[in-house]
Amino acid sequence: MPDVPNEHENVPSRQRRRFPGISSRAYEHPADRSALVALRKLSGFDTVFKALSGLLPERSLRLLFLSDSVRVSDEQFAHLNSMLRDACYILDLEKVPPMYVNQDPQPNAMCIGLDEPIIVVTTGLVELLDEEEMRAVVGHEVGHALSGHSVYRTILLFLTSLALRVAWIPLGNLAIMAIVTALREWFRKSELSADRAGLLVGQDLQASMRGLMKIAGGNHLHEMNVDAFLKQAEEYEAGGDLRDSVLKILNVMPRSHPFTTVRAAELKKWSETRDFQRLMDGHYPRRTEDKDTSVTDSFRQSAAHYTDHVKSSKDPLMKLVSDIAGGAGDLGGRVRRGFGGFGGGNNGSGGNSGGGNDGNHGTTDDE
Repeated sequence: MPDVPNEHENVPSRQRRRFPGISSRAYEHPADRSALVALRKLSGFDTVFKALSGLLPERSLRLLFLSDSVRVSDEQFAHLNSMLRDACYILDLEKVPPMYVNQDPQPNAMCIGLDEPIIVVTTGLVELLDEEEMRAVVGHEVGHALSGHSVYRTILLFLTSLALRVAWIPLGNLAIMAIVTALREWFRKSELSADRAGLLVGQDLQASMRGLMKIAGGNHLHEMNVDAFLKQAEEYEAGGDLRDSVLKILNVMPRSHPFTTVRAAELKKWSETRDFQRLMDGHYPRRTEDKDTSVTDSFRQSAAHYTDHVKSSKDPLMKLVSDIAGGAGDLGGRVRRGFGGFGGGNNGSGGNSGGGNDGNHGTTDDE
């Protein structure tokens, strides 16, 4: 793969900040790092990872895209090629990953590969987004490449396919699905990191917001509003009772991506932090310092993030967790009220009786 040429200093037309030597630690979401640590501690994961690293047909994967997709270059999808090289220049990624456009009406993009990453975008995504929105997506995928996410994403794709093939073997399927579930949990968190990388590349928060909104609602921008879209995220987080909190968890478990409103809210929140401003001012961790990074410090940062998240969350379940941690009294009553009361005529402390049945709640498919 070719090195990034020097002439990219003049691309694109409007000036964007560049981040020489930036470490992926600069934009990685604390939940991404902690979920990856938890994944690596999962029983049997190391064995499966080492085995698949040697068995996965990566050459076959590359040949498949080479033969049945369109490779981005100066001759094909030149505007995407310019975005890709510019994203690599801004994030100082030494090698430009190959990018392919695949015929698929479903808007999607991915970064896969074990030895070297490959970026794939679908025609549905290319047709849906404008130039600045697409630039954020390309930066998102380059962020995956810089963080080394492509390796685990490839294994997730393979294991998901394998789980379907061995579904008739009860114990075999359970073992694989345990790892798939953990991988999905990590990958959802890694998407939050990559969204941040997309913002660093595009340096246009509104374009990032519009892109996420279009992925949720299609190419009807004149019918949508970013502020109203973000209010949906607030309503999603704060609405309902403990039953809804449980349903949120069940709904997101089969997905590889977080819900788009949640992604938009998380990205906007990060864009308003002092950490983001310092990063944009040129103060960020370098790759040369990665080897000196303390694992303990990473754990501490992740723990602090989760503590702050639980304390500030409006979700009923998170509020209950915060109350338990704070030693609040009458937790039994709070749980009963949170679930809308239990059936029967018992007079518990503060609990209402006779909670009715919920309607049907379906799960949401992957993007």
